[in-house]
This record gives sequence, structure tokens and C-alpha cells, in this order.
Amino acid sequence: MTLRLGVIGSSEGNGHPYSWSAIFNGYDIVAMEECGYPVIPRYLQQQDWPASQISSAKVTAVWTQDIALSKHIAKAAKIEQVMSCYTDMIGQVDAILLARDDAHNHLRIATPFLAAGLPIYIDKPIALSIDELNQLYALEKYPGQIFTCSALRYSEQLALSAADRKNLGDIKQIAAFTPKSWSKYAIHIIEPVLNMLSKGDEPIEMTVPITNRGDSSGSLKVCWSSGIQTSFFALGEVQTPIFIRVFGTNTWQDFTFTDSFSAFKSALQAFIQGILENKVMSDRAFNTKVVQLLERGCQ
Repeated sequence: MTLRLGVIGSSEGNGHPYSWSAIFNGYDIVAMEECGYPVIPRYLQQQDWPASQISSAKVTAVWTQDIALSKHIAKAAKIEQVMSCYTDMIGQVDAILLARDDAHNHLRIATPFLAAGLPIYIDKPIALSIDELNQLYALEKYPGQIFTCSALRYSEQLALSAADRKNLGDIKQIAAFTPKSWSKYAIHIIEPVLNMLSKGDEPIEMTVPITNRGDSSGSLKVCWSSGIQTSFFALGEVQTPIFIRVFGTNTWQDFTFTDSFSAFKSALQAFIQGILENKVMSDRAFNTKVVQLLERGCQ
């Protein structure tokens, strides 16, 4: 069975409609060079096509706010249908990729698809407040209908192996850094760090440093029930890689993110697996903890 996917929306600075679609469909080399995101054709050309594609699904329809953009995405990522209204996808596709990272639009766009019972992958961050998150989950027709994540949740580069844990000893502190805004990018470091903690670890104290910042940067310090302390920094316009430094009783270790393609592909595969196997692949409790931290850092 090959699932039919509809990709929806575009938001400033976000090339996911191009990259996600290409992971399923392959891509047109010439058109993809003109996508406006130079990094995308560079990492796509490093893959082995068509072997690198996800074969269990195809993006068959696209809609964005701009018909010209929709047509270009369709050409670059070999998508058959360009829709004039996103709700026209209902009855034409088996699942939705909501590829916008402007969280305030998620509820409005996702509502008709949730009502129709379609599985939906909502780009990060799904919401910036617990209230917004609960409104979305209140519309679920069945557990697991909503899938959401930062793809970096699936990055092997930001995961602790058994050997890493043995080398580090008992983890005491974790400091994580990302460029760009807190509201859109902090999730890229929060989710991998949560994966480094034990499942039952809960935040017992969260502190937002008092600053008079006039940009989109932000930070948050969290003390956990395990005794581990974590610090998250979204550095705005400061140029930095996404990286996490873990301090243990034996030593410290850096984990740096560079492989976007593998992370995107792994996240998309998890979404498809959940549909095909009728499994919950995006745990609500985990997502609630993520949004709790995002919301506190926005204050």
C-alpha cells in the first residue's frame, strides 16, 4: 500500500514543503536549485536516489498561500496536483503534512482534517501554549491522529548511546544551544535533551533569566526531579551550530547537529509507520512537556 499525502502551507524561512516532499517523491534537480533554500539541494544531492526515498508513501497534492509557489514546489518535488483550496484534499489523500512552523496558524488549518479523521503531521512547534495544544488534541478522533515533533528528536547525532552514557558517568548538567528564535527553534534542542533524561523525570523549577532583550532570542533553565540541571539557549542572530554539551561525573561530551536529511527522513518514516501500523508514534505526554517548556521560555 502506498499512502497518498497532501503537503500544506509555507511559512517564512521554512523549506519543508520542498524537502519533505522530495524525501517521498524524489526531485527535479534544476527546479530544486531555485527553491530559495540553498542548503536543501546540497543535502539532497548527497543522497542516493531513488534508494533514499521513502517508498511507502507519495506526496500527491500541494497547497500553499501562493499558487505560483505551489506550482514551483510541485515541479521541484514531482507532485501531481496543485490545489486551489487546502480543504479540497479531503477525500483525495490519506494523510496530511502541515509543513508550517508558525504555530498560531496550526489550529485553524488542522481543524478540518482532524474532523475528517485524517492523520496529520503538524510541523514544530505544534503550539506555544498548553491551552493551544489542548485545543488541538480535543479535536483528535482517535489516539495518534496527531503526529508532531522536531525532526531533531530523531537525530542520531543528538542521541546518547549506551557507550556515551558509560563514558559520561552520571549526568549532572546539560547545556543546549540553537541559533534563531526561541519560539521556532528552541524545540530543536528541547526534544533531544528530553530524550537524554529518564521518562519519568519532571521539571521542578524553571527559571527565565531577566533580560531586556529586543530580539527573538531566549533562554530557560530547568531543574529536574532527578537532580539534573538543563539550560536551553536560543541565540537569535548569533551564528552557532545546534549543539548540546552534556556534563557527567566522569567527563563532558559535545553533540553537534549537521545531518538534516537523515533527521527529516526518520521523522517522516515514524509518521508513516504510525499510520500503517495503527500505532501512536507521537506521545501526547511528551509533547505536553515540550510545550510546557516552550511556553515558559516565551514568558
